[in-house]
Amino acid sequence: MRVLHFYKTYQSESYGGVEQTIYQLCKCSPSSGIESEVLTLSESPEPAELMYHGHKVHRVKQDLHIASTGFSFAAIKRFAQLAEDFDLVHYHFPWPFMDLAHFVTRMNKPSVVTYHSDIVRYKVLLQLYRPLMHRFLSSVDAIVATSPNYLQTSSVLADYKDKTQVIPIGLDKGSYPTPSEPLMDEWRNRIGGRFFLFVGAIRYYKGLHILLDAARGTHYPIVIVGAGPIEQELKRRVAEEGLSNVIFLGIVSDEDKVALLRQCYALVFPSHLRSEAFGISLLEGAMYGKPMISSEIGTGTSYINNHGETGIVVPPSDPAAFRAAMQQLWDNPDQAQAMGLRAQARYHKLFTARVMGESYASLYRDVLAMHGLTEQHASMGV
Repeated sequence: MRVLHFYKTYQSESYGGVEQTIYQLCKCSPSSGIESEVLTLSESPEPAELMYHGHKVHRVKQDLHIASTGFSFAAIKRFAQLAEDFDLVHYHFPWPFMDLAHFVTRMNKPSVVTYHSDIVRYKVLLQLYRPLMHRFLSSVDAIVATSPNYLQTSSVLADYKDKTQVIPIGLDKGSYPTPSEPLMDEWRNRIGGRFFLFVGAIRYYKGLHILLDAARGTHYPIVIVGAGPIEQELKRRVAEEGLSNVIFLGIVSDEDKVALLRQCYALVFPSHLRSEAFGISLLEGAMYGKPMISSEIGTGTSYINNHGETGIVVPPSDPAAFRAAMQQLWDNPDQAQAMGLRAQARYHKLFTARVMGESYASLYRDVLAMHGLTEQHASMGV
């Protein structure tokens, strides 16, 4: 079976939760007899095709980028050409241009869409996009939500529950590097052996302003890994308020990230808006056996972090509650360690790439069978 993934960005150039999900699917699909390739946009699409960790990535020129949406005239033609050679198209939502391409090319291949997130930020534009969005979601064969929490709380998915199933995002720990002992020692000497860690893009919905409020008046070291649009604003605030226990590291290598994940005391994840639909870096913390602190926003974050079992879940936008959760873990190392072990066990049970890949392979087969039956009935005039 050949599957074409279609999304606006990909891990060969851009890093994020959707890109990581596609990457993990491409990596684990061969064990289920599936060959996966990716079509994506790029500002510099040369070469137009490249091999990335064993699978092919097709890139076309991005012409415009408006309201987090990439547009490409060349992508429509290339999408139509590529899809002819694949058994199934796997879309990754949201990306309004993708919906448009689906209809302009009159795509009739079996199709699956992973519904990664509601559109939260662009409320006015959403009203204009809504008719196309619903037409697109109605036309695909199957929809996947990444957590039962999101399926239950999304007003959009409420209209498609009969064609939606839950397949959590999974990670393959074997695809992560093993840091050397000298590197582990280097970080230990630089930061110390006990600190809270945040990993992720520094964007508006990540709630890092809440974390800084929670850090005020405490002595806990807090390490922030990542970069993004509001990074400088947060750094200025740290300097102005004298938050000497907050350390910004920027973007680090994968090996450095794993070293920090292995050494940290706990993961902090203050995202406070539904734009945070799952939380890949939160899952990475669970994978490395770390207790977690997150906020209840009705999404996959509370599926990964089960309150009282794998960590602590607090109300969103509540710095005092977040500070109290950090203090509880800091003051109770035995409890923190036990939560981390349970988080790791939950990862092995629910969130491995193998489990995700096998679930998608089963869905793909069901969709192909259903699509074949529909075509047979159409040819018979049923």
